[in-house]
Amino acid sequence: MSERLRKSIALLLVLGLAFSVLGLAGCRSEEEPPDSEEPVSEGPVEGGTFSFYISEPAFIDPVNLQESEGTQVGHALFDSLVTFDPITSEVGPAAAETWESNEDATVWTFNLVAGAKFHNGRDVTAADFKYAWERICNPENESEIAYHLGVVEGYDEMQDGSATELAGVVAVDDTTLEVTLQYPFADFEYVVGHPALAPVPAEEVEAGDFGEMPIGNGPFMMSEPWAHDQYIKVEKFADYYGDKPWIDAIEYKILADQDTAFLEFQAGNVDFVQIPSGQIQATVDQYGESPDGYTANPGEQVLLGTELATYYILMNNTDEVLSDPVVRQALSLAIDRQAICDTVFEGSRIPATGIVPEGIFGFKDDAWAYSRYDAEEAAELLAEAGYPDGEGLPTIQLQFNSGAGHEDIMQLIQQDFAAIGVESELSGMEWAQYLDMLSEGTYQMGRLGWIADYPIMDNFLYPLFKSGSGDNFALYENAEVDEKLEEARRTVDDDERVELYAEIEKIIGDEAAVAPVMFYRHTRVASDRVMDGVYSANGLFDFVNVWLEQ
Repeated sequence: MSERLRKSIALLLVLGLAFSVLGLAGCRSEEEPPDSEEPVSEGPVEGGTFSFYISEPAFIDPVNLQESEGTQVGHALFDSLVTFDPITSEVGPAAAETWESNEDATVWTFNLVAGAKFHNGRDVTAADFKYAWERICNPENESEIAYHLGVVEGYDEMQDGSATELAGVVAVDDTTLEVTLQYPFADFEYVVGHPALAPVPAEEVEAGDFGEMPIGNGPFMMSEPWAHDQYIKVEKFADYYGDKPWIDAIEYKILADQDTAFLEFQAGNVDFVQIPSGQIQATVDQYGESPDGYTANPGEQVLLGTELATYYILMNNTDEVLSDPVVRQALSLAIDRQAICDTVFEGSRIPATGIVPEGIFGFKDDAWAYSRYDAEEAAELLAEAGYPDGEGLPTIQLQFNSGAGHEDIMQLIQQDFAAIGVESELSGMEWAQYLDMLSEGTYQMGRLGWIADYPIMDNFLYPLFKSGSGDNFALYENAEVDEKLEEARRTVDDDERVELYAEIEKIIGDEAAVAPVMFYRHTRVASDRVMDGVYSANGLFDFVNVWLEQ
């Protein structure tokens, strides 16, 4: 890890603490939080089932593990080669106990933990990583996350059908995995921390129904098949190679929306939920705020720490109207980001001035020229594009996944557009259906949040804006950007690499490929029986170290 990256980690901690102390501290109500004076255990105790709210996932199988809900489950079931500290984001060992690269970062060697087992009792080997990665890269499996491995030798050949394996991935022996890249990539050690790049047992995949009851190598194992739209139940894996969890089990409760989940939380039926819009300060007053923004304990149950995430408005760059960058620039300028942060999130989030969020090394404030609010300039650009006061502009479709609080945001954006003469219609739908629509490119304008898969600038630029990337839902294409993204990955020097990424971010921002709206903050609350419950900066819960007051 470079010294600069260590400084970014320190900055993240400072930002999280400053936010919780200064940004939303508020005044506690005169009544203390419930049970705050009752005695608690002197140290961690084993036992209990942790109830965790999620929406219906799209996938929990690593072959397509990509969105927040499924990844939350995959994070408990699977271990990738490395992991990230839940608060500092520092990279550390997981399935690989050590690793190293050659001088130009083209060949990486990972030394696996000997004796680590899958949930079926079989030893995890280097060959299981090779199988899992090739399964992701096999076009027949229609994985939308294969781009994570795009730098590996043999990836291109698998994509065009001229090869059936990743030539660059070699199981030297049972505990040694060697990975050869197409070009130097100094940040590759972060990429292999993605939860989707975990090993999977071929015999279980080929037996069928793996997507309903995956067999992993993580600290928890499935208790029963996924009960769609109801729950996913996992239990502690007795033969886990790492630190054993304190809790016995997790029940992921799949509920219709965050309002329903919050009511269930208030009734004592769920231990961890998102706070609905308009109720943040009241929840802080009732349950108390976490001093560091990430760690929940009784009386300090509300988490408001900085997330490595950006909320943005998608614009289909292939749409007849939105293919014009001047129209996109006008619509981006029309959005009053501060009003959204203040009205919907009670000031707990801040306007996004670019796509790369604070806390990522290389972050620059005001990185995007059109990621700001200026209704007058927006109207001028709209006229320049041939639509004075919106005349002649077709009604814009604003599409989103319903039940997660996005309606309030989209309504404010609809009002902002109306202020410059742009008519729009709102259209909400279920999350999985919404993702399908984005993947098919059949939308006009939508919304999305991007949480870091791994804490580097590349993760906010390459997947979101590289031509052909499965997460490039804006369908943005720019040959210069593609070339510079490849060049940045090849650059071993930290300073030079980050400078290249900054240039790339500016090019994309000048074309207003999407409209960044706000940088995320946690808006989560834990029950008063949750002890040392850490919710990471990249939106994953630490299920190993949390314990429950019995």
